[in-house]
Amino acid sequence: MTGPHVRTCGPRPPRQRPAKPALHLLTAALMALSGGHALAQADTSAAPAAAAAKTPPPPPSALDAPLFYQLLIGELELKEGRPGNAYQVILDAARRQSDDDLFQRAVEIALQARAGDQALAATQAWREARPQSLAAMRYQVQILLALNRGEALAEPLTAWLAAAPVMERPGLIASLPRVLARLPDQQKALALASRLFTPWLDQPATRTAARVALGRAHLSAGLPVQAVGLARAAVADDPAATGPALLALEMVPATAGAEALVTDYLARDDAEPAVRLAYVRTLAQGQRYAEATRQLERLTLQRPALPDPWLTLGALRLELKQPKEAETALLRFVELAGATPPAAVAAANAAGAATGSTASDTEDDDEAPPPAADGARDLTQAWLLLAQAAEQRGDLKTAETWLAKVENPQRLLEVQARRAGLMARQGQLKEARALIQAVPERTGDDARAKLVAEAQLLRDIKRWQDAATVLATASQRFPDDTDLIYEQAMVEEKLDRLPEMERLLRRVIALKPDHPHAHNALGYSLADRGLRLPEARALIVRALELSPGDPFITDSLGWVEFRLGNKDEALRLLRQAYAARPDTEIAAHLGEVLWAQGQRDEARRVWQEARGRDASNEVLRETLARLKVGL
Repeated sequence: MTGPHVRTCGPRPPRQRPAKPALHLLTAALMALSGGHALAQADTSAAPAAAAAKTPPPPPSALDAPLFYQLLIGELELKEGRPGNAYQVILDAARRQSDDDLFQRAVEIALQARAGDQALAATQAWREARPQSLAAMRYQVQILLALNRGEALAEPLTAWLAAAPVMERPGLIASLPRVLARLPDQQKALALASRLFTPWLDQPATRTAARVALGRAHLSAGLPVQAVGLARAAVADDPAATGPALLALEMVPATAGAEALVTDYLARDDAEPAVRLAYVRTLAQGQRYAEATRQLERLTLQRPALPDPWLTLGALRLELKQPKEAETALLRFVELAGATPPAAVAAANAAGAATGSTASDTEDDDEAPPPAADGARDLTQAWLLLAQAAEQRGDLKTAETWLAKVENPQRLLEVQARRAGLMARQGQLKEARALIQAVPERTGDDARAKLVAEAQLLRDIKRWQDAATVLATASQRFPDDTDLIYEQAMVEEKLDRLPEMERLLRRVIALKPDHPHAHNALGYSLADRGLRLPEARALIVRALELSPGDPFITDSLGWVEFRLGNKDEALRLLRQAYAARPDTEIAAHLGEVLWAQGQRDEARRVWQEARGRDASNEVLRETLARLKVGL
């Protein structure tokens, strides 16, 4: 057969930003929130035999002898490697019989032969014979997309919408923006979307879905303000609909007004958990951990038998340096996931995990935990997080007990790196490094991961020169890896080798101009030393443009404003950053600005909270010593 090469596939997944090594466990926990729910299946095995006896006989088959032989010849031609002949024979039979299944078979033969024009011709013949066939329209749309013939989509899509059953039409409208997103020219896609969805804006059953679909098309075309306006109009139509909130969520935090639509929806008693979980992922990706935690706390109160929110809540609380609260959440996840921790481990954690009321105290009596689909689920993530929580509490023995439970060979490096950290804290640095180095390497990625793990181990115990040596070796093996170069620059900053740090960060920016952390790190380092403050501010502003709402970048901007003498603006920004992420370093900066503004009682309160979370933080200790403040 002849014709263009056709490959049918689903929509590509969105490209993900690489997770920072320190956030790896949190990232994995967030991924758990993406899981779907199993669908119950009806059991029909007990149908009485008498019912079968009453079943009416099947209608007479249209398969007569000529049709049988025609289909047989078509399939034999295909088996013998002559798909062109098979296609013609089956398509002729489909036309003669006006049969959906035969038309579909002709289309499939053409697709298997990668003959796009013939597949398209078969769908056109199918629609001529069966004008109301939804399957014919769907295949035609898919093939036009695969052939990159977006200009021909309007007619079949319009017909598909008109022919769809009334109850199914809103769902079809909601799905079409994903189809249009595959077109190369999103301005033309927006024009097509307006043509398709505008007729359905005034119909009560479809107006909400149509507004949301138009909003998605505007967003894909780079018009977020118009997309927010359409989402707001959809909310006015149906305040309980999830579509407008999910559309608005895609624009958080970059577009004004989008987040308010999300939070207004989540304030409803009937808000869907899936929307709240999606908002949690967005907040966590922006490192707004305190807000994400509050959302998960509300969800776990409302739906205490859902396992995955407990896992993510535990990971977030670890990031907030709340190990006892993290253990409470993680042990609840383990319980719901269908596994009971060993008695010795449970007893060892009892003192740390039992703070306030337990998760079980809030559980509805009427809501039983759902059984795991295939027995106890993979608990590797929970074991690693529980080990991290025990380590934060200083209970190294219990941390090792949790690590010993991990049996997943694919997580060997994570386990050994965590175990090496425990050894290093006990003065066994040589053995700790050897433990990481002994992990087998199968690929270049394995070798890179080992070097990163070893460098992180050395950074954790402040062996900056050794860490710099390991990262320099890693950068030589992987010369254009921007993440490695960035990490190397951060170690150079700790060694107070500012020119080398700046050289490395500018190389990262040259290789990856949209790297927000490189812009922020360079700007903050200059601002913290009082150097080239206007340039420092420009770098940080650019970082915040690349990563809107990031609390650490907001902290940097507040700090450079303080250095520039803009104390009121500095205070506003630092309050915003601290509310989103109550980090110890942000607290140190906020307290200093409050102190300079004469608000010393509040400054002491902020510093005391921060010291309670992380008394060893260098920035906090240096700030208190320089200002001669005793707490």
